[in-house]
Formats: sequence, structure tokens, C-alpha cells
Amino acid sequence: MDTSPVDGITEALRALVAAGGDRPASALSPAELMAVGQAFGALKRHVDAAFAPVAAEISRQSRRELGKDSLAKRQGFASPAVLISTATGTSVGEAVRIVQVGEATAPRMSLAGEALPAKHPHVAGAVSSGRLGVTAAAAIVSLLDRLSLRIDAGRLDEAECQLVALAPGMRPDELSKLLARAEAHLDPDGIEPRHEQLRTDRSLVLQERDGMLVVTGRLDPETGAPVKAAIDTLVGEGLRRNEHGRADDRDQRSVRQMQADALADLCRHAVGCAAVPTAPTATVVVRVDLADLQAGVGSATIDGFAQPVPASTVRRMAADAQVIPCVLGGESEILDWGRARRLFTPAQKLAVTERDGGCVSCGAPPAWCHVHHLAWWERDGGRTDLGNGVLLCTGCHHRLHSDGWEIRIDGPGVEATVWLVPPPCVDARRTPRLAGRSRYTLTA
Repeated sequence: MDTSPVDGITEALRALVAAGGDRPASALSPAELMAVGQAFGALKRHVDAAFAPVAAEISRQSRRELGKDSLAKRQGFASPAVLISTATGTSVGEAVRIVQVGEATAPRMSLAGEALPAKHPHVAGAVSSGRLGVTAAAAIVSLLDRLSLRIDAGRLDEAECQLVALAPGMRPDELSKLLARAEAHLDPDGIEPRHEQLRTDRSLVLQERDGMLVVTGRLDPETGAPVKAAIDTLVGEGLRRNEHGRADDRDQRSVRQMQADALADLCRHAVGCAAVPTAPTATVVVRVDLADLQAGVGSATIDGFAQPVPASTVRRMAADAQVIPCVLGGESEILDWGRARRLFTPAQKLAVTERDGGCVSCGAPPAWCHVHHLAWWERDGGRTDLGNGVLLCTGCHHRLHSDGWEIRIDGPGVEATVWLVPPPCVDARRTPRLAGRSRYTLTA
């Protein structure tokens, strides 16, 4: 029996009431608040899924060629997006996205009158089931449509399936990173022109406004990598001092203030460059496959940037002594130290960073993180091996321990997969959550 688009809404409402959504928020325990918040999120996704085909039909009946007979114009609106945003109380951009999703997930008809599946069936299934929200669905659809003329249909279908599996639960910045890496993976020939366009668009504007120097910049990954690495390193040092210092000596600055001061410190040093720098040396880590480096094709990634760069760019960057190339696929091995060392070596941190990409929980830059033993060195007799260490920032390190999260590493070396296992108070079934760089890797 066919299900109605509102069936999902009905089930989501039942789940919301069961979670306590019909009670005052002030009467809910922390666990109940989280459950109600998640239930409201599911309800919104189901409402958007039901509304998407309606929005798509409004758009179809408002298409430009209908002129004055356009539904939107008859209602007094300049476009269907304005009509939808007014009716729903959302932005025009959100209205455009929901129309895009509605059009991409609606069943189609062939010229012969035969029923065809949706243009993007995996996205359609995830949206209708409430697993994927409209914003993420629209971003995936945009990527797939952009690549449709250059990528084999079968490979694109497999990529769609993997993206739909990876995207639920991602923050906007995580989703952007996933899609940037996916585009580079699927369309390596497009990396070079995209990178050159970013290089062309780089800019920095300095303006004095309301007594403040306003710095507005847009830097491509190659130009921005040393800037980000230097600032992240200085901020990371400040965060570590806070972790180990006394409470009354803690730095009270916000991270944004620390970043601003780090930029000022770097510029002060540049102005008086004869002075000996006291800050730790910052490095830029560029990661590239050996075969791609030798051929001068394919893609590379720079620590701290979601946007991949062409392998040819690595050759330019390699002339800088403060750039560390991490070449993958060669014969070199990074050794485990067992109980011979208590602290992870710089080489091991580079290897763990290759696997994790940053804090495995929040994604903070590697410069803000330590490599932490899973089985503690003193209490558990843990080994200083790659399989017993993960990158964690200070905040996530304490939070994961205090709240009862577990971390699991499956597989050897830098190709291992890291999982975060939530405590029962967060997920009664304790379903492992993919963490680290694996979240952004496609195999199709």
C-alpha cells in the first residue's frame, strides 16, 4: 500500500510526544531535552520532505514561459521562491533549496508515458525517510548535477549512495569538507582549473572602521596554508598552556581574540625580523599520493583546508622549507614505540594526523590537538603506538572522558578507521559513529 507524504510526519509527532515534547521544556531533564531536540529535528526533516514536492509543483506552475499565467505572478509574487519563502517564513535561499530537492526527488515520466524513478533516488529515499535534511540534500544534488556531464552514470550513482550514507548528522563545515573531497575524488581533471580560479579570486582588504582595523580576506589553499598553520600553532600553544596551567593563570581570551593576537604577533616579528622568534615553528603539511606526485596529476590536500589542490601545486610549495610533504603509497613505514616511549613523536603525530585529520570529535585543527593514548600509559600500561592514539583537542579530551564516550580504532596504520562510541545516556544502543578523515572519503 502506498504511503502518504504525511505518514512520516504522523510518526515523527508520535515519537516527539513519546520523548516528552508535549511537556514544558523547563520540566525536562537533560537527557529528555536531548531526546526532544532530536525528535523535533526528525519532525522538521519529515515536514520538509512532505513539502518539497509541493514546492517543486509551485515552481513548475510558476515557470517563466507561462508569463502572466504563472502561479506566483497571479498571487502577486515576482518568483516562486519569494512566494514559498513568504508562505513558510523562511529565506528565499531556503525556498530555492527546497524546490531543488523537490525537483530532484520527484518521480518522473518518460516521453512514452512510463514511470521513471527520481533523478536522484538515493537522495529521495534519505529525504523521504527523514534521515537527510533539505540543506544537505540540496548540496549533494548540486554536486551531482555539476558532475553529471563528466562522470559515468554508474560511478555517480555509487557516489550518491555513499554521500547519502555519510552526510546525516554532519555539521555544515563537515558537509562542505565531504563534498569538496568528493568532487576532487570524482573529477580529478577539474581540480587544476578550480584551483586556478581560487588563486585568481584571492584578495585582502584592510579598512579602518569605527576605530577598528577591519581585515577582510579570501585566500586560496596554497596562499592561505602558511597563514592558517602559523596562527593555528600559536593558538594551539595558548590552549595547551590553559590545559596545564593553574586556574588563576588561565588565559581569558576567546579563540577569536587569540587568533587576532596571533596575527599581530606574527606581523610584529615580520616588522622587526632581526629579532629571534620565541613562538614554536609552524609547518604546513601537504598530503599527496606518490603516484600522483610522480605523474603531476591528481589531487593533494593541505592540513586545515577542505578544498583539495592539484598535485602540481605541491611542486611549487615544496620549495618552501616550512612545508612538510606527506607522501603516501611509498615504502617507508612509521614505527610504533610500544612501551619504550611515553609521548608520541612528531613523526607519529604526523601519521595520526593523516589518519584523523584533526580532533576526531569536533574537527579542531591538528595544531590545537595532542595525540592521546586510548589505553592510558600509567593506569592501563598503554603502548605509544598508532593504534593506541587519537588526535583530541583539550575540550573534547575532557568531555569524552567525563561523559563516558569510548574510542575504537579498526585497522592498521594511517588507513585505520576511527569510531566514537557514545555512552548510553546519549544513545541507548551505543551505535558507533564514524570519526576522523574516514568521514570524508569516498571509495566509488
